[in-house]
Amino acid sequence: MPLDLRQSTGARALILSIPAHTGDRALWRYSRPAARLNLASGLGRVVAGMVTELAHERATLTDTEFDAVCDRVVDLLTLLSTDDDGPVRAPGRLEEVEALARRHIREHAADPGLDTAQISRALGWSTRQIQLALQHSGTTPRELIRQERLRMARELLLDPVQRHLTIDELAHRTGFPSAGALSAAFRRYCGLSPRELRQSGAAPAS
Repeated sequence: MPLDLRQSTGARALILSIPAHTGDRALWRYSRPAARLNLASGLGRVVAGMVTELAHERATLTDTEFDAVCDRVVDLLTLLSTDDDGPVRAPGRLEEVEALARRHIREHAADPGLDTAQISRALGWSTRQIQLALQHSGTTPRELIRQERLRMARELLLDPVQRHLTIDELAHRTGFPSAGALSAAFRRYCGLSPRELRQSGAAPAS
């Protein structure tokens, strides 16, 4: 993107170009294109120091290391841009983050690698923001993931078309690491084992 940087004579500047694929992050949703961030104190000063050191050490870093630091800088800029006026903690913002997290979990619950860190990377929010939003509604990312996986398993168990699936296959399809993990979680939350539910052909009373 074209950049016109106008400063007084002798001024120095560092430019961090952020790829467009990060455009779904809160940094872009809630910051105006020309928004000014306070880089003189607090978190802003930390970010400014990181960018300065990143520029100084660029020649000693591998591409992977450089990209990793840049990702952290973008995460911190996102946090800085959303915390200035407290919008992340505002009820409307909390509800939005919660809704996005719930939708992502619902769509990706079968992924065995799904966790808070993966959710935050996908949505462009920090793990703290994800946890705060779900805590506001009385739950946690881990609990929501487990509930969604159990819901998926229950539907498969009660579907006559899927009766050929073994418990191992059901565990694999619903993101559980093993049949034992699925059975333990299912009995804890539903009072029945997967096999018992399938044999009953009906949903548990709970």
